[in-house]
Amino acid sequence: MTHFYEPSKGHGLPHDPFKAIVAPRPIGWISTVDAAGVPNLAPYSFFNGVCDSPPMVMFSSGGRKHSVANVEATGEFVCNFASHELREAMNLSSALVGPEVNEFELTGLEAAPSRLVRAPRVKASPAALECRALGVTELKDLDGASTNRFMVIGQVVGVHIEEAFLTDGLFDLAKAGALARCGYLDYASVFETFAMERPKG
Repeated sequence: MTHFYEPSKGHGLPHDPFKAIVAPRPIGWISTVDAAGVPNLAPYSFFNGVCDSPPMVMFSSGGRKHSVANVEATGEFVCNFASHELREAMNLSSALVGPEVNEFELTGLEAAPSRLVRAPRVKASPAALECRALGVTELKDLDGASTNRFMVIGQVVGVHIEEAFLTDGLFDLAKAGALARCGYLDYASVFETFAMERPKG
């Protein structure tokens, strides 16, 4: 037996299961600066790669939050790799604070300069992607009404990888302890991976 529902009519469950079904999701830990140069750091669970050549990533924000406003003002951002070891700092950086608050200071994280963009990166993060924005799109529903959600797509122009997380020249996802967002209050950490070859044909 299947529990079926139409989202527009309600799910009939204690909590919305959508985020638990579309999971685990990598976390876009986005650092930006505003026009005055004040840093901002915030995690986004609607995040992923959308193209590999050239490399592009996207994140989606509920409301025009500081990260989106800063990208619109500067055209740049950094996506920092969220790891199991940094989970508490990542969570703390999600606090709803004013635009004048520097989340690097709030979380006790050390910022490191980027090479090609103004936004700093999280020094302790196993990897970071420097990005230049390709656009900010306001998401609309089937009726054309605003959802007050904004999708940012950026092209990766620079990549930082801590050499401790390279194994035989490959970025070691399990060693880095990739952190992912699941549904409800749940997270997952990657400590083991396996490989499969694609069928030849």
